[in-house]
Amino acid sequence: MSAETQDNKECCNSVRTPCVNEGLTEMLPIYREALADEPCCGPPQGPASSPFEKPGYRLCGFVEEFMDTPAGSVPRIKTRLETQDIFGSIMVRLGISRSQYKVAPGLYCIGDVTPQSPVLVTANYKLTFDMLRKDLREASVWVLVLDTRGVNVWCAAGKKTFSTAEVIHRVKQTRLQDVVSHRRLILPQLSATGVSGKLVKKGCGFRVIWGPIRTGDIKTFLGSGLKADKAMRRVTFAFRERLILVPVELTLLRKYLLWIFLAAFILSGIGPGLFSIGPAWSRGLILVAACAAGVFSGAVAVPVLLPWIPGRAFAVKGAITGVSVCVGLLMLLGKAITVVEGVSLILFMVAVSSYLAMNFTGSTPYTSPSGVEKEMRIAIPFQVLAITLSMAGWIGAMFIL
Repeated sequence: MSAETQDNKECCNSVRTPCVNEGLTEMLPIYREALADEPCCGPPQGPASSPFEKPGYRLCGFVEEFMDTPAGSVPRIKTRLETQDIFGSIMVRLGISRSQYKVAPGLYCIGDVTPQSPVLVTANYKLTFDMLRKDLREASVWVLVLDTRGVNVWCAAGKKTFSTAEVIHRVKQTRLQDVVSHRRLILPQLSATGVSGKLVKKGCGFRVIWGPIRTGDIKTFLGSGLKADKAMRRVTFAFRERLILVPVELTLLRKYLLWIFLAAFILSGIGPGLFSIGPAWSRGLILVAACAAGVFSGAVAVPVLLPWIPGRAFAVKGAITGVSVCVGLLMLLGKAITVVEGVSLILFMVAVSSYLAMNFTGSTPYTSPSGVEKEMRIAIPFQVLAITLSMAGWIGAMFIL
């Protein structure tokens, strides 16, 4: 008996009792025929493995099939997002595993591509990748994905990972010149700070064409002969675009808040008797509420109300909302706190709100890296001073009661 026959017999013995007595099936042909259409080893077999699977490699769910090209097999990707894509998008919007949310760089295709089909260049941040393919339904394009370390187009261009050198390298590495008959690359406009079209042409022979800012305009751009109108060139920071950043900011704070709240209770209990549990609890809750209000002011109120808050510097905008929210908190507390404690809370909330508001400077179309650095150099010393004075006043209030 061969090893394979022996394995099959053991499987039958462990799953189906009728298979145990092989002599019975030989003596009763009718019984044997009745078993012929039934599975011997449990339920029906599942679908066969994909012919594209390789040991040690994972076949991504967004890959539909593979297309043969002169440069080798190219994955054809789906334009419809599946449950795992939507779930992954929600997680990354909450800041969970954001740095690992990326796809393999290389050449992909969408639809029934030909050597004449346009080539779109994008980042390997999967959220960007998913937005692009979702907006390319019924299109036929090649998609060249650069290795931007899982960073979006705009930030990657600023960090020099969406760069001239990376474009040239990826074109050569994928042998794009053997796949397409033209010599044009369509790059997102927001990558222009990191890519020189002239040097790309010199380095790999492909001419750079600057595409629209938003992926939703790409099909219109392609259909209009690669021409973009003014709206396609304009960066916006509308209400929805601002609001979608809030969950990320709040999630990134979660690992610090526990320690901040713990410090609030400890500092609130310091007094003439060295440390008192009662004040630590009662005053600690007030300081925690002030911290939460400062977080709300800087991470929620500022982006939501951004166009209507006076001032240009985000640190100033955060300070203004911090004062406004603090006034409301002080009115609720009334006579439960002293004047010194009230002033301390104002300084504390303004500092927290002002600092958190600066996190949104990199998301706006009207700030620059040099402007952000200048604002931080000016604002952070004042924020540190305000925090120091607020904690000194909060502790000192216990000694002057």
